[in-house]
Amino acid sequence: MNWMDKLERRFGRFAVRNLMTYLIIFYIFGFLINMTNPQFYYNYLCLDMSAIFHGQVWRLVTFLMSPPTTNILWLALLTFIYYQLGRTLEQMWGTFRFNLYMLIGIFGYILAALIIYLVWGLVYPLTADNLYLTMLLAFAMTIPDMQFYLYFVIPVKAKWLGIFYGVMIVLEFVTANAPGKVAIAMSVLNFVVFFFSNKRPIQGMKQAKRRRDFAQKMQAGSRVHTAGGSIHRCAVCGRTERDDPNLEFRYCSKCAGSYEYCQDHLYTHVHVTADGGRQ
Repeated sequence: MNWMDKLERRFGRFAVRNLMTYLIIFYIFGFLINMTNPQFYYNYLCLDMSAIFHGQVWRLVTFLMSPPTTNILWLALLTFIYYQLGRTLEQMWGTFRFNLYMLIGIFGYILAALIIYLVWGLVYPLTADNLYLTMLLAFAMTIPDMQFYLYFVIPVKAKWLGIFYGVMIVLEFVTANAPGKVAIAMSVLNFVVFFFSNKRPIQGMKQAKRRRDFAQKMQAGSRVHTAGGSIHRCAVCGRTERDDPNLEFRYCSKCAGSYEYCQDHLYTHVHVTADGGRQ
């Protein structure tokens, strides 16, 4: 069980479903504010650490309303893309992990602004634009062969968009000054934590998805409980959580289908192939 599993078991019930809906609402509010009073955001809402230390703590949240654009058509396109990326990631990872990904990203921005203020004495009004773009990086790592259509015409796989954006980040980092480097590095903190702090992050995401699919099937009644009303059952030895409350169960990322194994057989079982055979 990795640290994400432990956090999810303890705090999963507090996760906000459809988080992207609320972030998009913030995004649209930012657009309206920028259209009516462009300076209002920077005067009262941006991530200004000096103002925060003087009591304007709401800026820790309202900086997410960074004005995205002044073009309503471009706004509509961005909100559609960001919403679809966020919803897909939430469905793939689960509500808690997507919440955690975005929260770490927000924390990264706050930490960057704090470091820049304390080290260089500068107020660095960071906007949250890259927070949404890191979803593209996550998407490219999770579903690399998913195809997008640039301008609704040109087919491009997610992995190539992710690589392009990653190269742009590196170039921007190289050419930035010291405070800028801190800001850029912290803007991708969520991506680094999720995909480089875990040994097998993609397999973990797939297992999380299989657990959710299994739970949904159980709720829908498409699968029956095992004898005695237990939920988990090892596909090898048949033990359930009722046999031993300390047993841990996992889904195998290499088996075709939702096969669950206990901790004793997760790494020793024979994998099930798509045609029902074994390998």
